[in-house]
Amino acid sequence: MSSDDTTSAEDKLIARYFGPVASHPGALGLSDDAALIKPPAGCELVLTVDALVGGVHFFNDDPAEMIAAKALRVNLSDLAAKGATPLGFLLSLALPKDQSDAWLEAFAKGLREDAAHYKCPLLGGDTVTTPGPVTISVTMFGSVPDGMMARRSGAQAGDKVFVTGTIGDGALGLKVRQAGGAPAPWSLTEEEHEFLRLRYLLPQPRNALAEAVRHYASAAMDVSDGLAGDLAKLARVSGVAAMIDATRVPLSEPARAAMAADPSAFETALTGGDDYEILCTVPPAKVDRFRVAAMAARVAVTEIGIVEAGAGTRFRDGDGRDLTFGRMAFSHF
Repeated sequence: MSSDDTTSAEDKLIARYFGPVASHPGALGLSDDAALIKPPAGCELVLTVDALVGGVHFFNDDPAEMIAAKALRVNLSDLAAKGATPLGFLLSLALPKDQSDAWLEAFAKGLREDAAHYKCPLLGGDTVTTPGPVTISVTMFGSVPDGMMARRSGAQAGDKVFVTGTIGDGALGLKVRQAGGAPAPWSLTEEEHEFLRLRYLLPQPRNALAEAVRHYASAAMDVSDGLAGDLAKLARVSGVAAMIDATRVPLSEPARAAMAADPSAFETALTGGDDYEILCTVPPAKVDRFRVAAMAARVAVTEIGIVEAGAGTRFRDGDGRDLTFGRMAFSHF
């Protein structure tokens, strides 16, 4: 290195690890103070942001490439629930001074692979040091045709309530992850443990369903803090009530095995969060078309209840009795 080299250590870190992720021309090679982005003609921008903190949203010894992928995917899940197509993202990364090159290499690899897979390039961001744990903030941009973003506020009485995928795997996977090498809370097979653990570590955003959501859903949001609590948010903003048949909530076989060993795991599944599935309401006249579109997108959808006039949400068991929960959803505060 020559003595007149004015490239800072931060600039070198950005160029080495994150330059390859910034494939969009508007990123300007990560060499400027800002980036340029233009939505497709006839479209509006959809913006979302999520922060992940070590020890809160992920374990500090989780694989760095999975941490990077999770940081992207929780935002991609928000876009999917709005019916939006990803355009790119900004990354703010706070690192302890002793963070290793190996960790950064793996983190950048996970970021690069997911950015390419979901066609969502890095546009810019910031890197700083912190005395605390690794902290990651992703701001993501998407586009949606004018006036077609699926909001939380459009549900109407009579609409059917749908969810994608299976519910509760992430929350149960957290329990498995917290157990570490010790016996998990339930007598599951190694394969069942691994399935739940990976569902927590690596969400599967349902972006393939975005087009169907914007065409057929009256209201939608992603399930990040727990189905019960997130449904309550959607119903409250829409000014409606909802009744859910708890026996129809889709569950994976590992989740069912956990509940067979410990029935209280069902409440964990409904209220624990980390699902990153789509919760949406669909008018009866559009239900058949929504199902067809979901099948074409290869995303499983399940009807679990109905929107009603009034306020509040109810979950009923197989005998028609209302379920009560110790808490409705995960909350930071």
